[in-house]
Amino acid sequence: MWQVLFMFCIIGGVFGQSPGLGACPDVKTVSSIDLSRYAGRWYEAMRFFTVFELTGKCVTADYTLIDSNGTVNVVNSQISTLTNKRSSIEGTAEIVDLAEPGKLKVTFPSVPIKNSGSYWVLGTDYDSYAAVWSCTSLKIANLQFGWILTREKNPPESVIQKATNVFKLNDLKPSKFYKTNQLDCPDDK
Repeated sequence: MWQVLFMFCIIGGVFGQSPGLGACPDVKTVSSIDLSRYAGRWYEAMRFFTVFELTGKCVTADYTLIDSNGTVNVVNSQISTLTNKRSSIEGTAEIVDLAEPGKLKVTFPSVPIKNSGSYWVLGTDYDSYAAVWSCTSLKIANLQFGWILTREKNPPESVIQKATNVFKLNDLKPSKFYKTNQLDCPDDK
């Protein structure tokens, strides 16, 4: 078992995510969230380097409110820069604890490893940006993911700066971000 964990850390460190030592850092999420306002189309403006988005461009996330208890349908899509074909994955996100509504867990049933991941909203104004972060603790190390989502496909720098500032306030390094290619994308659905 430890060999698998070690390889996961090595692969994660070499091919993506943002590895760190120790437990996941303590971050502050939004104190309340209006999922009906959060719903809709978001464009990925920036991300930490990740294996599952390695060749992805034109990345979108579509959220649809399922119920008032805090469950949302999630559809993440991207186009491969190698094949120019669109792929998507569908799942659900739900608020785990109403006392911490910014901390959601996301599950994708089609992923072979049946596990849910964290989806923490560090900040959003609902209309222009969302700063989203995830961390998986591996006891002696952690793997972090970060995304800046925007309502516009190619937002102004001021919007990116607002989201970046949220990461800075949480002592998370914005230097880990890579700009997502949103150019030459086919028309939206």
